[in-house]
Amino acid sequence: MRTFLIATLLLLSCLPVGAMASEVGFLQSLAGDWSGTGKVLTRIGGTNLNVSCTLRSDASASTVSMNGKCRGLAVFTRTFSATVKADGERYTGNYVGPLGLPSKLAGSRKGTALNLRVTWARLVNGDRDAVLMIEKVGQNRLRLQTVDQDPASGQSVVTSRIDLQRPSTAKR
Repeated sequence: MRTFLIATLLLLSCLPVGAMASEVGFLQSLAGDWSGTGKVLTRIGGTNLNVSCTLRSDASASTVSMNGKCRGLAVFTRTFSATVKADGERYTGNYVGPLGLPSKLAGSRKGTALNLRVTWARLVNGDRDAVLMIEKVGQNRLRLQTVDQDPASGQSVVTSRIDLQRPSTAKR
């Protein structure tokens, strides 16, 4: 009985380490330089703008920091950043958009995607809530997508979708 109890305690003590190791590997897979294109909705009901973006991501055992820049219409450039920290299977952090106001992020990972609830620092599309997904697509692709709710219809609307990839080895 005593051996069984010791074995059970050892097994249970190892479970969080395994979960944390999984998060470390995922976070570190996000590190590096990324570039790509996408669409950003100026406002719900507005027009989509085509953008070209670059992103630099640094990761540690429990944190990923992203700093990016998007250009559109050859007229404007907007910077953004996000820092997300893993605490077990829970993720929290901050997002700073073009206006420089920090918004809160909270959520979890499902498969290869971080699904984060955004609490904007100010009203955006009639409220302060949206969803940000940071999804690893294969080995060398990354998708950033923001979904908000249309205040008039209640329908979910993709307000930004940016598909990024690592620079190819031929360009290095």
